[in-house]
Amino acid sequence: MQPKSNVVLVHGEWTDGSSWSKVIPLLQESGLCVTAVQIPLTSLADDVAATRHVIALQKGSTILAGHSYGGSVITEAGTNARDVVGLVYVSAFAPDEGESLGDLYARAAAPGMAHVRPDDEGFLWIDPEAFSEAFAQDVDPVQARILAVVQKPIAARIFHDKITHPAWELKPSWYLVSEIDRMIPAKTQRFMSKRMGAKVLSVRASHCSMISHPDKVAKLISDAASAAG
Repeated sequence: MQPKSNVVLVHGEWTDGSSWSKVIPLLQESGLCVTAVQIPLTSLADDVAATRHVIALQKGSTILAGHSYGGSVITEAGTNARDVVGLVYVSAFAPDEGESLGDLYARAAAPGMAHVRPDDEGFLWIDPEAFSEAFAQDVDPVQARILAVVQKPIAARIFHDKITHPAWELKPSWYLVSEIDRMIPAKTQRFMSKRMGAKVLSVRASHCSMISHPDKVAKLISDAASAAG
């Protein structure tokens, strides 16, 4: 029997693996073997190590999909993994060699970042009262309030961590551009997707495209698995 293709999902900042909960069943219905990584959001090195651990557990070809900062993680984690056959960026960062999140944020104003607050231990949070407006304006309001309550903070140092060698130079890539994203401006998303030569799908979505448009996100990932696998 031909082994199933694998999909490893990597969440971004201020979320966890459950942010993919609407996408996962759609991918499973497509016959894909799906795993969502829980990254600690403590440093790029820590998050890449957690992702590479999960990649190593897969049997057969694997597609990596990253949302938001998870795009940076798959960019670094997928470089030396022979069985990683493609990368899918979902409203995500795709840094180049020597580039950080801070460098990419400097390209265009991101209005949602005005609501980010530091704590005394070096982590960043989104003001819960502004979470929906900043991060998830097209998500059901009740769910957006839940996302605000369960948000997972990111270490501020990560915004300065740099990519050593981008996997997208070696692997085929796909990119979902969120046109009304307030965390990563669509202009910056289009710049990154064009730079890496990705196959692009544009969706009128907030930063939480995997929650507000799970069908389109799942189809893009499934298409990538079919094309690359």
